[in-house]
Amino acid sequence: MQKLVTCLGFNDQAEAAVKFYTSVIPNSKILSMTRHGDAGPGPKDALLAASFELNGQEFMALNGGPSFTFSVGTSIMIKCDTQAEVDALWDKLSDGGRQVQCGWVTDRFGLSWQIVPRILPELLSDPNPKKSQSVMRAMLQMQKLDIAQLQAAHESA
Repeated sequence: MQKLVTCLGFNDQAEAAVKFYTSVIPNSKILSMTRHGDAGPGPKDALLAASFELNGQEFMALNGGPSFTFSVGTSIMIKCDTQAEVDALWDKLSDGGRQVQCGWVTDRFGLSWQIVPRILPELLSDPNPKKSQSVMRAMLQMQKLDIAQLQAAHESA
């Protein structure tokens, strides 16, 4: 059982977000949904909270009201093995949201995601500073990260 669980607070879109995230991220599922009853505090049968897994990582979503908003200071990083995986997640998570620089997207619910090739940290931490800086320069020019271009920048330095 996972001891640390990230709770994502939404105004009133937690149910839609959980259904969307579990449909987009492979190996994901909704674990439970808790709804308001007659005692409230929200409308009867409206979602209060949901527990769900994204690729085996447990999360909670909570409808907390209008004071619950996201900032870019918090994001969920997805490490991708292939360009096809980067492309698919980028397209799905940015649909209705916005594409940002260096592999970041903000989804339609306002949550930030980093869609990152698994090889990127290795390229950026190359002991040869010419290689690592070449990769950094290439990455800073991209919105969606391109594995082939990142590797080419590494090899050309």
